[in-house]
Amino acid sequence: MTSAVDEAYAICASITHEQARNFHYGIRLLPPAKRAALSAVYALARRIDDIGDGTLPTDEKLTRLAHLRAALTDPSATDDSVLLAVRDASLHFPIPLEAFGELIDGVDMDVVGRRYASFDDLVTYCRCVAGSIGRLCVGVFGASDVPRAREYADKLGVALQQTNILRDIREDLMNGRVYLPQDDLDRFGVTLRLDGSQRLVDDDGSLTALIRWTAGRARGWYDEGLRLLPLLDRRSAACCAAMAGIYRRLLDEIAADPSLVLDRRLALTGWQKTVVAARALAGATP
Repeated sequence: MTSAVDEAYAICASITHEQARNFHYGIRLLPPAKRAALSAVYALARRIDDIGDGTLPTDEKLTRLAHLRAALTDPSATDDSVLLAVRDASLHFPIPLEAFGELIDGVDMDVVGRRYASFDDLVTYCRCVAGSIGRLCVGVFGASDVPRAREYADKLGVALQQTNILRDIREDLMNGRVYLPQDDLDRFGVTLRLDGSQRLVDDDGSLTALIRWTAGRARGWYDEGLRLLPLLDRRSAACCAAMAGIYRRLLDEIAADPSLVLDRRLALTGWQKTVVAARALAGATP
């Protein structure tokens, strides 16, 4: 059994290394046991996301998500390497496995194409798809005050997801998804659409204004969420600060020049991410 568990963790580590373009920079700052556990958490979360973002018909996506939800509560289903690693990690760390169910709830919203009338509606979604990840991470990190840590991790997840939404406005629209709340679109007089070159239309600057305003609101969520860091041990705080720092720097670049997201999917370079991670390890706050 030990060899099967070791192999399962190795598979999760490989998934994390290859696919966690931002989170990998933080995860690698953890000591080995926590690094392995968080890699297992990431691998399962990635699988859930991939189902939602894949090309299967809607009904098939919902069926697969339902099967995965059931498998999370079935201790006999141990032939799946990622599930095996997550279950083993939950024996060593107080990982709230029910948070994966919340993540599935959020991905279900993506699959059915839910849109959001208000920011409060969007926060509910963000807490499902990103706050859940924060709470899972706290289970691996440990904290001096777990209830407060989960609250701050939830807020940090909402901040990160708002950054994702701004980064991916164009890509999401091309896939038939709109996450910006209708209230905000109406406030700024924005109708999201693409021109002939597949660039977001911003003739009068209203979309630029909306992006900058939304970025400002997201910064407030970062300020609240980063209150998590003093509740963590040094290596866990460095991991968290690196992951949050990469997204916060991305948000700053978007706010400084919103045109960067009108025709592409903006990303930091590997060197920029390495610098953020190094600063986090040195104890700098994002």
